[in-house]
Amino acid sequence: MVLVLLASAGFSQQPRFRVLAFYSTSVEQDHVDFALQAIPFFAQLAIRDGFEFKATADLNDMNSEVLKQYQVVMWLDDAPSTAAQRTAFEEYMEHGGGWFGFHIAGWMDSRKSWPWFADFLGTLFYGNSWPPLPGKLTVDDPKHPAVKGVPAKFLSPLNEWYSWDPDPRKTPGVKVLMTLAPSNYPIGFKDTLEGGDIPVTWTNTKYRMLYTNMGHGNRIFTSPQQNRFFESALLWLGRQSTSPGGRAPAR
Repeated sequence: MVLVLLASAGFSQQPRFRVLAFYSTSVEQDHVDFALQAIPFFAQLAIRDGFEFKATADLNDMNSEVLKQYQVVMWLDDAPSTAAQRTAFEEYMEHGGGWFGFHIAGWMDSRKSWPWFADFLGTLFYGNSWPPLPGKLTVDDPKHPAVKGVPAKFLSPLNEWYSWDPDPRKTPGVKVLMTLAPSNYPIGFKDTLEGGDIPVTWTNTKYRMLYTNMGHGNRIFTSPQQNRFFESALLWLGRQSTSPGGRAPAR
């Protein structure tokens, strides 16, 4: 097992919760760049906010024995690909585990690839903008704890933006937290998103999870407003459970 301990709260007390982040260095370089910046960012948050953070580049750690030790798992730039890894993740989430997925974690253009995950995410990838550009974001629910301290509107740094089909907002159980503002459109040059309702962050309230479209390239952590979102979102996910793999409280 390749497991890297990056940060743990330096207290005599138990950490508030435990996080395991999965990443790869053999995927698209822009996604690697994001992951390698995300790891020290969340490691510093762990020290400041009193939780434990570890990262692993071994997707074989996506098994029940490892997952049950953590309240939250992250997919930074990779996702499970084998039947065993996917089954372990499904069981973890169905029994109250927490998940924070970034950018490429939402890339799946066919239900046949993994039907359970399509229902879990609440949508499928449909299209994208290119090249990476900043995006004006609107916070849909400023009172939600996952966006605590985030301004109602802010400029997100350079990113590749995805569109979805169906619109996640129309999926039962999905609560959209942030959306690309209409003033962005058209966004892109080679590949363009022309308009419509394009959520960028949401939670499927049937689970303890949150997906966000941010996570492409080496500029993601240059916005204090967006960094505040990452922190608030992770603390929200972690606070919902106090035992590894424990059932999340009713929402």
